[in-house]
Amino acid sequence: MNKLAQQLNQTIQAENPHVFEMLSDLGQKLYFPKEGILSQSAEAGKKATKYNATIGTATEGKGPMYLSVIQDTLSAYAPKDIYPYAPPAGKPELRTAWREKMLIENPSLNGKSYGNPIVTNALTHGLSIVADLFVGPGDRVIIPDKNWENYELTFGVRRGGEIVYYPLYTADRKFNAQAMFDAIMAQKNAGKVVVVLNFPNNPTGYTPSVAEGDEIVAALVKAADAGINVVAVLDDAYFGLFFEDSLQESLFGKLANIHPRLLAIKVDGATKEEYVWGFRVGFITYAAPTEALLNALEQKTLGSIRATISSGPHPTQTFILHALKSPQFNEQKAEKFEIMKRRANRVKAILDGSDYSHVWEYYPFNSGYFMCLKLKTVNAEALRTHLLDNYGVGTIALGETDLRVAFSCIEDEYLEDLFAIIYKGVQELSN
Repeated sequence: MNKLAQQLNQTIQAENPHVFEMLSDLGQKLYFPKEGILSQSAEAGKKATKYNATIGTATEGKGPMYLSVIQDTLSAYAPKDIYPYAPPAGKPELRTAWREKMLIENPSLNGKSYGNPIVTNALTHGLSIVADLFVGPGDRVIIPDKNWENYELTFGVRRGGEIVYYPLYTADRKFNAQAMFDAIMAQKNAGKVVVVLNFPNNPTGYTPSVAEGDEIVAALVKAADAGINVVAVLDDAYFGLFFEDSLQESLFGKLANIHPRLLAIKVDGATKEEYVWGFRVGFITYAAPTEALLNALEQKTLGSIRATISSGPHPTQTFILHALKSPQFNEQKAEKFEIMKRRANRVKAILDGSDYSHVWEYYPFNSGYFMCLKLKTVNAEALRTHLLDNYGVGTIALGETDLRVAFSCIEDEYLEDLFAIIYKGVQELSN
């Protein structure tokens, strides 16, 4: 094992041996190289005042080389903020700005010790880093039965984790914290679990209430008290899109440093929050009580980044930073929030005001991009293909009964027609 990895492991073990136990074999081996191209280039950047012939970029005049056919469309930005490599951890100003944004939007982080967000190539990459560091063959990953299917690829197929499911809802359609706790406790002999919490939930669009959030926190702490090392991963992909009386902030704040056997990790990003899906800018943030532990986790994270993508795209980081600093940012974001909220409420009004209950019910939703129908009379995949082939309507089939509908991409005036077509498709298949 590399000596830098050994040093990081020693630091983590000294600061919190439970966190060291959480690391996968790969997580233990990861490190960020301090000797090599990046470190030598960084040193040259400070001292090479005559000629700097280190990094693999091209320069012209006093700045980076570029093509006018590209720069002409990006003339609002200085070439230095677009063309050079971004640091592996991300643009420093963006990291600072995102941390400030997190604190404003998550008051429960006040007084808590947590790291500077590290830039990832959007949410999936952030989750992949978590998998690298904390999931190995046979490690249990706890997720609800209503989930984003990419978890299985990221944690299961790619890293060999064993996916353990629990029902998302109770019988009265609340978050099933007891089922989550039971699923965790069933893995007690394994000694470690990774628990992924995704609110607003994909595919159902559900966010727990404040009371339900407290039940989740209490369940995780109870599991930690029982001697289980818990990696709590907050997948906050749709953060901020809370339309009704629910949690209005991430559980990351309440879980941060709450128990020595519980490591809270926040994975979020501009992708959905700022409506920039193609920009691929996300963040991963750790909560830990000491700077030494935070630094060690960051160095291992940078090792994963260096070994996979080297660093994230610089232009889109610059674009996001520019947006966050703009005086119009909050106003424009509030306008888009109201559009999304109106669509969600319109869907609920359509479903509550129509006689569809004999063919489906809908899972509770109060946030995010999606809602989910539970079909009573037809197969979800059969309905999906029928709607697509006969009406040009696209939906997502999940299992035998569930059909996901993204109201985020349907204008208000078309929503009623959308559900009327879905209902017609159910009738046709039933007949």
